[in-house]
Amino acid sequence: MMSSPKSRLRLIGAFAALAALALAVSCQGFFPKATLQSIALQPQTPQFGIGFQQPMQAWGTDSNNNRYQLTSNVNWQLSSPSVGVVATIDANSGTMTGVNAGTVTVTASSQGLSGTTTATVVETVSAMVISPTSASVTENGNPDYQGFTVKDGGGNDISSLVTLTAELGGQSQSGIVPCGFELALTGDGTQDCVPTATAVSTSTTFTIVVTYSGYTGTAPVTAMLTVNP
Repeated sequence: MMSSPKSRLRLIGAFAALAALALAVSCQGFFPKATLQSIALQPQTPQFGIGFQQPMQAWGTDSNNNRYQLTSNVNWQLSSPSVGVVATIDANSGTMTGVNAGTVTVTASSQGLSGTTTATVVETVSAMVISPTSASVTENGNPDYQGFTVKDGGGNDISSLVTLTAELGGQSQSGIVPCGFELALTGDGTQDCVPTATAVSTSTTFTIVVTYSGYTGTAPVTAMLTVNP
């Protein structure tokens, strides 16, 4: 006896449902759901002043090697130093606030995993002085660098805490005149600006800009550096 059209339709529907189920099971087997494998924190080693805020981000890497920011279900904590409070942190947002100068360990936890980094809270200063305020250096000359010393308003040397950048016309020239703390290189504890091998074709004067995460002043702190070919 031949089946009715309705019976045939029900049979086709049943086969289609079974095929879809089999396909779903097969796909799940070949493409398992990615799981979180590790957590990294950004910025990697933040530095900020007393009374300043420092937002943190947690970035996860899953089993498919995808990297993405974790924006929910993240718990933030700070280690407790033996004496005093260095900083506080919002357990949900990861925003830190500097309380006292010192170093603290930051931890972000999610899905049974955690990532850590070290944060430094620095003293705030209302004034900074850089010396010399004007200097020159010859590319590949002797010396081939210019050291700068930066002190706060009380005369304390904070050269190791500040960052120097070379600018020309308001644009960063870090690839032409890199600046960095080079205690091991020069032995004098200054911040040094070193021209690259192809820095300039004619004598060029750069603005050396001082930045410090604990600086509360509004006036920019700068020096001038002329690089001669």
